[in-house]
Amino acid sequence: MIYNQLGSTGLRIPQVIFGTSCLGNLYHALSEERKRQILSECFKLMPRPVVLDTAGKYGAGLALEVIGRNLREMGIPANDVLISNKIGWLRTPLCTPEPMFEPGVWKGLKFDAKQNIGYDGILECWEQGNDLLGREYKPAMLSVHDPDEYLAAAENEHQRQKWFRDIIDAYRALSELKQQGHARAIGVGAKDWKVIRDISRHTELDWVMLAVSFTVYTHPPELIDFMDELTGRGIGIINSAVFHAGFLTGGEYFDYRKPDPNDPQDKPLFEWREKFFSICKEYGAAPADVCVRFGLSHPGVLAVALNTGRPERIKNNIDSVLKEIPAGLWDRLKEAGLIANNFNTTTMN
Repeated sequence: MIYNQLGSTGLRIPQVIFGTSCLGNLYHALSEERKRQILSECFKLMPRPVVLDTAGKYGAGLALEVIGRNLREMGIPANDVLISNKIGWLRTPLCTPEPMFEPGVWKGLKFDAKQNIGYDGILECWEQGNDLLGREYKPAMLSVHDPDEYLAAAENEHQRQKWFRDIIDAYRALSELKQQGHARAIGVGAKDWKVIRDISRHTELDWVMLAVSFTVYTHPPELIDFMDELTGRGIGIINSAVFHAGFLTGGEYFDYRKPDPNDPQDKPLFEWREKFFSICKEYGAAPADVCVRFGLSHPGVLAVALNTGRPERIKNNIDSVLKEIPAGLWDRLKEAGLIANNFNTTTMN
């Protein structure tokens, strides 16, 4: 397993880090035993430190509780785990039959959550996250979670600018936490990479997490230019959701929604996947491996964050970062129109 330096932070992260939304009951309410098995496999199969990417949004804090409780029960020393906590969502009482922060997505929750961004709001989220994890497992990597969703709710440009200032104030709080020794690295995670770009030009970042942005399915040239810029500035890139919520490997969901094969707007998704599966089969390559290797193909990408609710998949996820893709597959995907014509495949294995 290759470990990469995270800018000038002194941290080294492996090429695969583990997403933990499944521990917050994303799409399915997993049993406590299965959640324990998932974490156990991560620590059994990976060198230390193991990197866990989590968030207060994941199950309205449930994932944080599951991580902290199981690490204690497993006897994992604090130095053997590196936790990245994406903060900005605060656990609140559940006053409706199901949580309202993302209806239909999270299952079996006992709490709701609300977005809480700003100087004081982000500190409140940080404190709550530490309490849910347990104080012995303090996150070394902090970021503001879903700033793009926060801005998307603005009703006009004036409100959007005001809320963007809230985000910058949140980063002022995170920067102070880093200066005080409460964190080692500051980053940002979002699905809209253009919001990440805007934030990166107003505050100092050590890393960014791209979600559903740079994948074998979507890789716009302007995003690649931005990734080049980040790399030149020494800002590390973590790539997340390279399977588009599992759809590219056969799952039901695509980017937090369930597409309908009979819906004319969704049909192209299923047609793309059918072609993708056919070409992968032609070259004897697993679709998951192709997704991961593409997600790592930009030189600025230090790691991919992989998430699974199946303990038996952990080893496959780890192995996928080292798999070589058969020669010619990338060009074959380009010929089929699945990879953009202007994407450079010459340096990919």
